[in-house]
Order: sequence, then structure tokens, then C-alpha cells
Amino acid sequence: MAVTVDVAAEDLSAFGHDPWWVLLIKVVLAFVILLVFTLFNIWLERRVVARMQHRIGPNVHGPFGLLQSLADGVKLMLKEDLVPTAVDKVVYVMAPLLSAIPAFMAVAVIPFGPEVKVPFSDVVTPLQLTDLPVGVLYILAVASVGIYGIVLAGWSSGSTYSLLGALRSSAQVISYEVAMGLSFVAVFLYAGSMSTSGIVDAQKDLWFGIILLPSFVIYMIAMVGETNRAPFDLPEAEGELVGGFHTEYSSIKFAFFFLAEYINMVTVSMLATTLFLGGWRAPWPLSLWEGANQGYWPVLWFLAKVLLFIFVFIWLRGTLPRLRYDQFMQFGWKRLIPAALIWIVAVGTVRALSLDGPIDRKYLLIAAAVALVIFVSLGFFGDADDEEEKARPEIRHDDFEGGYPVPPMPPTSGQESIRG
Repeated sequence: MAVTVDVAAEDLSAFGHDPWWVLLIKVVLAFVILLVFTLFNIWLERRVVARMQHRIGPNVHGPFGLLQSLADGVKLMLKEDLVPTAVDKVVYVMAPLLSAIPAFMAVAVIPFGPEVKVPFSDVVTPLQLTDLPVGVLYILAVASVGIYGIVLAGWSSGSTYSLLGALRSSAQVISYEVAMGLSFVAVFLYAGSMSTSGIVDAQKDLWFGIILLPSFVIYMIAMVGETNRAPFDLPEAEGELVGGFHTEYSSIKFAFFFLAEYINMVTVSMLATTLFLGGWRAPWPLSLWEGANQGYWPVLWFLAKVLLFIFVFIWLRGTLPRLRYDQFMQFGWKRLIPAALIWIVAVGTVRALSLDGPIDRKYLLIAAAVALVIFVSLGFFGDADDEEEKARPEIRHDDFEGGYPVPPMPPTSGQESIRG
């Protein structure tokens, strides 16, 4: 049995012709969707984690506690805005904005649906703000800009804990963005396009999350590390760094960092849906219905898939403990990136063979099995450094040797007068 994958044609002629008022509506709707998603995700996270921990969760503000996120937002805006004396004020104020704005910009090239007719008019437009021949690379580049806000926040705060959190975050994003970028290569090879709309069109017969499962798994791991979410929330580790890069922030400035994190969750979930789960296309059983991929129905399927990824984020936070920082970095550089490189070689080889004609499915299965075995082997194969560390004799240190390790208290004014 042969398997063929159609290469999507690079057709972006549907974009760039909308009237100004249609563009304005698209921009406003994209902004509203991200904000509503953020409010809903905060509520959903509290409810799901509460259920995992046998608690109730928010249930007072609004029906089922749905207005709890709105109440928290109002509380943050009305709190006192403290500015430490040692900060660089210009950079300190600009850093939250620099972190939040790129999170909104990334959604510009995400396709929410096919071409539709705008109600009460004759305008036909795609349910997407715009698209580029390198749309996926645009998302990757814009998401990378947000790290500057975190780094500048830690540097400008004048705090050692904030600076350490910022350095951790920059190293973490660089490490896992490499793996994330490598996971895109296999998608580009099979789609024949780097535009988001072209990648969705290439999945009309078979989702890439099925035939490119290792790339899907690598992206899932990398997107959690990219967004600084548990168990990879090491830049905000309260047990080590108090609060990380936003330790010295309060009120609306802290809210911007909070907003950027949750919008980034939505953005990477939308990108995962677009690249690996067919985008706005309906799942297979629903695709049997002729109108499932027409009109405004695809928006519903797209948002449902995004919510599935959001649930995965929440599930990981409620079940896995935070990793040690060195373990986390070793996993990225010594496991994830080599596995991604090996998988790209396998996919490139299969893709080159398939260009000469239909390729037998058994070769695809063999390539996938080999890549999966290598990926699992890299995960369980021990490091030489770890073996040497285990072989070293254990040395016990007494933290209280020589007395209690706390400096003596300075004398009070009363004690000084008595001594005098």
C-alpha cells in the first residue's frame, strides 16, 4: 500500500485585499479572543487543579466562579504600584510592555478558518488577519522578542534574584527554541510551504501529528519550556529565586507579565493546532459531514483543539514537580536536540525517496520506529558525568559546625546605654 502526501501550493492571493473596516474587525476580534482565552484559562486552571487536589476552586464570583479572573485583574490594577529606588526606571517600565506586545502580535498569521462571507456585505475574506511565505518563522521570531522583556526586567530591577531569573529564562528559551525550530523542519518538508495557511491545506487528507509524531512530541515538550510553565518554570522558582525576574514588580506591571505568559500559552497551542492537528479542519468523524469545513463551523473545531492543549498545560502543572535546572538544560541539549536532528535526517531521506514516486508504507513505519527507538534510548541512556558523580564518595558537611550560622544581632540603643 502506498502513501502520498500532497505538497501545498504557495497561494497567498486571498490576502492583502480586504477593506480597512474588515481588517479592523479582524484585529479587534483577535485581541478579544486572546483576552477572553486568558480570563477563561486562569479560571480553568484553578478549577482543574482544584479537582486534582480534591478542592473546590473558585465558585463565588459569577456562575461557577467564572468572574474570578476578572476580579483578580481589577485587584491587580488597583494595587499600589511600588517602584524600588535602585531600578533603571525607563527600562523597568518598558520591560512588561516589551514582554506582552509580541505575545499579541504572533496571532496575526494564525488561520482560524477558511474563506467566508462577511455578514451584511458581499466581502469574502479568509478567517485570518494575514499570511506570509514564512509565516511560521514570523511566529518564532516574534515569540523570541518577548524574552527581551524578561531579560530587561531582571536587569533593571537592581535585584540579584531578578537578574538570576532573567538569565535562567534567556538560557532556557534559547535552548528549547532550537528544538522547537528543528521540529518545524519535518513539517516544512512534507507541506512544501512555510505559510500557516499552506500547512493547513496540506493536512486535508492526513494530519501531520500522525505521520510526524516524533516532531509533534518534540514540539509539545519545547513549547512548555518556551512558555516557562511548570514543570519548566525555573525562571520563577519561588523556592530558589523568590519570584524570579518579576520579583520587584507589582500592580499593573506584574499583570502584564502574567498576561504575556497566558497569551503565550494560547499562541503556542494555536501553532501546535495549525502545524500538527489540521488547523481549523474538523476531526475525521465530523469531516464526513459536508459542511463541517465550511462557513464559521471550523472556528469551533479550531478553538476546541486549542483548549485541548491548554488542558495539557494545566495537567502538567498539577501532576509533575519542578525539574532541577541542570537536569532541565541537559535534557534539552543532550536529548531533545539530538533526537530532533536524527528525526530530520530520517524524514528527509523518506521525503527524497518519495519524490521519485509513491513510497511503500512499510518504509515510513520503519523510519518512524527507528526514530522512536533512538528518542527513547536518548532519554534513558545515562550520562558519563552522572556516573562519575555517583561513584564519588559521599562527603557529609555539618552546617552548624562552629556554631549557629547566623551573624549576631546588633546591639540596641538600650544595651549601648547600659554598656556605656
